[in-house]
Amino acid sequence: MLDERPSKKQRELLSFIDGFIAGHGYGPSYREVMRALDYKSVSTVAIHIDNLIAKGFLLKKDHSARSLEVTNSTTTAAPAMKVTKTQEKWFIDRVNDHFGAYEVAPAEKLYDELCILVGALSVLGLDEAAVAAKARLIGFHKD
Repeated sequence: MLDERPSKKQRELLSFIDGFIAGHGYGPSYREVMRALDYKSVSTVAIHIDNLIAKGFLLKKDHSARSLEVTNSTTTAAPAMKVTKTQEKWFIDRVNDHFGAYEVAPAEKLYDELCILVGALSVLGLDEAAVAAKARLIGFHKD
């Protein structure tokens, strides 16, 4: 049972991991997390991930960094967010703008930002938009 909610930074990390998994089918490496979220070292990422595992927000299936999985506990532990239709439209427009920018000039940083934004759609409870964005994101995945 979780006794605390994830902090803003922790939610950002969880959103990134969730979006990355949606786009790639596996979890990000610690270096990918470090680059995407502008952490200064891999050890900082490890500390944050270990704390999230200890709090029950993340699972690690084996000893590999790519086996991270966001638990459903994050949605129940996060404060309820009320998103107005205007806010929903604005946010979805921003996500679509990011997709457009990525389509014009694909870059790893833009892709990582898309992963975060797609995860944020889920966190905000915008499930239909999240499913559509995840499908679009998976379409960018190259083997």
